[in-house]
Amino acid sequence: MELIQMLSMQARGEGEQPMGLLLRLLSLWILLLGLARARPLEIFSHQAFPVVEPDPGHTKLAISKQGLELISSIKNPISVVAVIGPYRSGKSFLLNQLLSLTCNEGFGVGHLRDTQTRGIWLWGEPMELTIGNSVTSVLFMDTEGFESIGKSNVYDDRIFALAALLSSVLIYNLPETVREADISKLSFAVELGEEFYGRVKGHAASFEPSKLLWLIQRDFLEGKTVQEMVREALQPVVNPTGDKDIDQVNRIRESLSLMAQNSTAFGLPQPHLHRTKLCEMDDSDLDPEYIKQRESLKELLRSMIRPKVVQGKTVTGKEFAAFLEQTLEALNEGEFPSAGSVVDSFNRVVIDRCMKAYNEDLSKLKLPMPEQSVEDFHQTTAAKVMLMFDKARFGRRRGDGALHLMESELSKAYALLKTDNDYASSKKCDRHYTLCENKIEEMQDLRLPSMAKFTAGLKECNQTFELSCMGPSKPSYRERLSKMMLRTKSHFVDNYNQKLFNWLVVFSLVMVVVGRFVVKFLLLEVAAWGLFVFLETYTRIFWSAELLYYNPVWQTIVAVWETTVYSPILDMDRWLIPLAWLALLAVIYWRFRRRKRAAALQSRLRHMV
Repeated sequence: MELIQMLSMQARGEGEQPMGLLLRLLSLWILLLGLARARPLEIFSHQAFPVVEPDPGHTKLAISKQGLELISSIKNPISVVAVIGPYRSGKSFLLNQLLSLTCNEGFGVGHLRDTQTRGIWLWGEPMELTIGNSVTSVLFMDTEGFESIGKSNVYDDRIFALAALLSSVLIYNLPETVREADISKLSFAVELGEEFYGRVKGHAASFEPSKLLWLIQRDFLEGKTVQEMVREALQPVVNPTGDKDIDQVNRIRESLSLMAQNSTAFGLPQPHLHRTKLCEMDDSDLDPEYIKQRESLKELLRSMIRPKVVQGKTVTGKEFAAFLEQTLEALNEGEFPSAGSVVDSFNRVVIDRCMKAYNEDLSKLKLPMPEQSVEDFHQTTAAKVMLMFDKARFGRRRGDGALHLMESELSKAYALLKTDNDYASSKKCDRHYTLCENKIEEMQDLRLPSMAKFTAGLKECNQTFELSCMGPSKPSYRERLSKMMLRTKSHFVDNYNQKLFNWLVVFSLVMVVVGRFVVKFLLLEVAAWGLFVFLETYTRIFWSAELLYYNPVWQTIVAVWETTVYSPILDMDRWLIPLAWLALLAVIYWRFRRRKRAAALQSRLRHMV
């Protein structure tokens, strides 16, 4: 709008006719509209644009919507060449050299501009490269250097890992030599990238690593070749004493085995001694050896470039943009360790958190429980905890060790749960077994022996045991209880007939006394004498009391006795003494009333006489 107003004022100042002014304004409007509707890639051609930017705190990453649109507009298969490395190590200058651009044209160079790379940037004009029978659009990616001031390790690691995950060719730009810290950081970035890939595409999906180019920039390249230097740096360290630190170093080298198959090393001499003035120089000012190696590097790079593959399929710009968005979302949502922390320690914390969740569910159980219930609880809870672990754990190769540790912890917890359940079951079953044992011993000493009461007591005890005792100790205690019941029942039966016989003898003599002296009822006295004579003479005639127990008369007596002594309504063994007192009081009262009535009758007779 400001431009249109300026043109209007200029036209009025020059005295231009209204129609001419209108045509000029209309032409300008059409030009602006065309620019607005132009393809995004054309707007940003021949300049760099951001695709991933940091938040103000340099802790998380955000997608640049414009950058995403630019990538999505590419219809060809995509290949990405990314450069990673320490802060101020010459990554942006290297990319400009690979693209044959000056510092003013290409990526911002740190020592020249104050706008050094933040986040991840791409060059807006893809290189069209024919690979096989198709054209591939090659994007060059510049990344923010790590180990700079004011950033967290987590931020560095995520930038590093994202570049490793998105690139087809990963150039690891290192000054002078390969340090142990460089190997460790690359290993961690690759592992972190695998983790992102697994969370976006599923852990069953195989991770296709980018080709790795170790680029060593050195002042002197005499002695060992760069390839030998890298190969030697990645060799496992001999550890005859089993040192834990050396084991950790070897694990780091092992984790790079996947990328080592697709890696190469290249040495590049310094372009000039005055590195801060490189942007002011052209090729004629640079070291000829550098120029020669730079061109060789371009040829090597072209031979390494292949389209980006995700889940076995080459991706176009739109698919690549979707993959980038999904990966960044998983990256920002998940909890990940930093390279400054130990991965095993991180997974140990995850395991502890999962086991805490397991134990919280375990604390809600009321032991003892049946063995099947314990197993069902463990399987359900362990499945929930393993799902939590799979979601939170880090790494798939190194995560296998954490997985084994997690499974081991769950096995230990399950074994401990079964031990606790065994103890609780044994304790509870033993308590109820003892109660049954005491109760059965009490029934052995019944005042009035009753087979019906003894059988009912055994049944009640067994039912209580079955309801109360549970868990793994139940079968063994059930067997013990059954044996104890059979043993006591056999003993009770042996004593039952003898006790009943003795009771009936005493009862017959008591009834003789009652029939003669208390109630003076002849038939009662005769019946009592008959019972007494039967009991005493039968055993002497047949030499054995046991033969009496099979006599039908005895069976009838037993049936009457059982009916009289015990029933669900009246238990004579419990009420014997109170009923005896009541019977005694009734007899005394009856005798008193009888005497009083007899005295009254005699008095009446005397008055009549």
